[in-house]
Amino acid sequence: MKKVEQKIETPFNEKFCTKLEFRICNELEKSTDPELKGFWCDGISWFPTENQLTKKHVNDKRKIETKAWLGKTGQTEFKAIINFGQKALSKYAKEMDLTECIPDLESQAEWIEIDIESKTIKIELN
Repeated sequence: MKKVEQKIETPFNEKFCTKLEFRICNELEKSTDPELKGFWCDGISWFPTENQLTKKHVNDKRKIETKAWLGKTGQTEFKAIINFGQKALSKYAKEMDLTECIPDLESQAEWIEIDIESKTIKIELN
C-alpha cells in the first residue's frame, strides 16, 4: 500500500514565511544588541509538522513551531516559535493572508526575541 501525503493549503505558507524572513532581517539590521550584530535570517520553514497547520491546532495552541535559519552566516538552525495574536488567529481561521499580521517597520513593539544559547527565536504576530 502506498501512503498518500495530503497537502494542507494554509495561510502559513511560502509567501508569509518569505515576508517574515525579510522583516526579521530588517529588525536585525537596526538592532543595537552587540550579540546580534551581523546576524541575518536566511529563511523560515513553512513545513512544520502538519497537525500544527490545522485550524484547531492554531486556535488551541495559538502558535506554530518550525525552523528558522539565523546567524552571522544565516545558516544556524533555530527553533522558531511563531505566536498568533488576535488578528492573526482571526485571519488564520478565515484562511486569509497573514502577511499583514507581521508588525510594520515603524512598529515600536518588541515582537522578536532571540535566545542565542538555546537557538530559539520567538515571534509575536499581531
